[in-house]
Amino acid sequence: MEKMFSFILFLCLALRVVAQYEEASRFAETITSEDLKDYLTILSSDALEGRETGERGQKMAAAFIAYHFEKIGLKPVVKSGETYSYYQRFALEKSFPGEIYITIDGNKKINGEDLIYWGRKNMDSEEQIQAVFVGAGSEESFQATHVEGKAAVIFASGAGFQGWRSLSDRATKNNAAVTFLVVADNADTYNSLLSRYKSYFMGSNLGFKAEGASAASGGVFLISQSLAAQLLRTDEEKLLKAAAKYDEGNKKALQEIKPSTFGYKITRNSEIMWTENVLGYLEGTDKKDELVIITSHYDHIGKRGDEINNGADDDGSGTTSVMEIAQAFAEAKKSGYGPRRSLLFMTVTGEEKGLLGSQYYVENPVFPLENTVVDLNIDMIGRHDPEHDDNLDFVYLVGSDKLSSELHELSEMANNTFTNLSLDYTYNDENHPDRIYYRSDHWNFAKNDIPVIFYFSGIHADYHKPTDTIDKIEFDMLEQRARLVYYTAWVVANREDRIVVDAPKDISIESKD
Repeated sequence: MEKMFSFILFLCLALRVVAQYEEASRFAETITSEDLKDYLTILSSDALEGRETGERGQKMAAAFIAYHFEKIGLKPVVKSGETYSYYQRFALEKSFPGEIYITIDGNKKINGEDLIYWGRKNMDSEEQIQAVFVGAGSEESFQATHVEGKAAVIFASGAGFQGWRSLSDRATKNNAAVTFLVVADNADTYNSLLSRYKSYFMGSNLGFKAEGASAASGGVFLISQSLAAQLLRTDEEKLLKAAAKYDEGNKKALQEIKPSTFGYKITRNSEIMWTENVLGYLEGTDKKDELVIITSHYDHIGKRGDEINNGADDDGSGTTSVMEIAQAFAEAKKSGYGPRRSLLFMTVTGEEKGLLGSQYYVENPVFPLENTVVDLNIDMIGRHDPEHDDNLDFVYLVGSDKLSSELHELSEMANNTFTNLSLDYTYNDENHPDRIYYRSDHWNFAKNDIPVIFYFSGIHADYHKPTDTIDKIEFDMLEQRARLVYYTAWVVANREDRIVVDAPKDISIESKD
């Protein structure tokens, strides 16, 4: 009799799971290519001027998303006076380059002409500082050269933008006052880089307001190899030889290049600019105090001159997916199949300026972070990269196993049960040079020990260009990838047990050597 009872109980539970999955599929069908295209047509239109953080187009996009959340029945949850709002507003400091230069033996090198400065430091007057050669900038070379309070000069030719950022982070971690990255090994290459990046780095910069002249990191100067030799009062050949000898195992080779003193000055002009995350809330049932968050960033890089960067894929594709997934869950709740855990649909601002919107949320959460079960983050899932020209039926997943092995298993199960996409974990490799795990909004949740999955379909030739337009979006694949996120959220939101954080890792944001 006991065995018969156990069998009947098992059968009832199995039938309940099957019924739940049937309902999940029913509402997944409301996520359609047609709706995604309708939303993206608005978000990526010229009228929104590229949705740059804090600008008119970004605020128009925010209003459109908030209207959608209200229309489908999501609740506003951000306290605003005596009422609640869909907008989580916050202030950023918009700063502009002022007087920026270095002086070597009385010779002044000007920002935008001889070098490029990237950062937000603001000084009251010119200061003298020592330059120290750190070779290629490995952690060991920093330890060998002692850059604290000094200017770290690093060979970074070929590293690319993300490599520059990683080297800058490492220099800051080792308490360098300012960093000089040698980004080209000949004059022609450097002049080409100067031309390419000048308008970007000499434009305005957004960030949280720094208190005091030296509160911000010292920042980075991008320089040529010949200028590096001038800074260190040596020649290029000796620099190259010292770096090569160090790489070959001579740990004292970098010290052959003696520190040298020079002058520098960095000033910034600034103003306050307001921007906003957009939050829509769907309350759960018996486990409503636990929260599943689904995110995307709705800002982009705006205009460059008269050209508009519409950002159809980056991240119009993710934002329209969040809108459609929210609608599917809202429809389910109206039909009596509301999620057990609550859901927060959040499109964030300022991702392109340094993950600012998601940073603001985790530092000022509307719901306690300890109640947040997972963040499913979507950024660029509307196209494919050259590696998948022969297989469009894929999506990259990043981070699913970094903090919770259970989340990874549930993600795989959701895909195998419902969508059968090819899940590509290439970028999940900790040693992958692109370090994608640290480059979108999920990272701000992950570093607070909240499990995450990042959904991504790769970098294409139109990334951060005016050619990232809606006509190139593969809407059939966008639909399938959005449904995968929906199904994964459904499983996590409705299961009995909260997913377990069983694999916390102390992972640095730096590149591996």
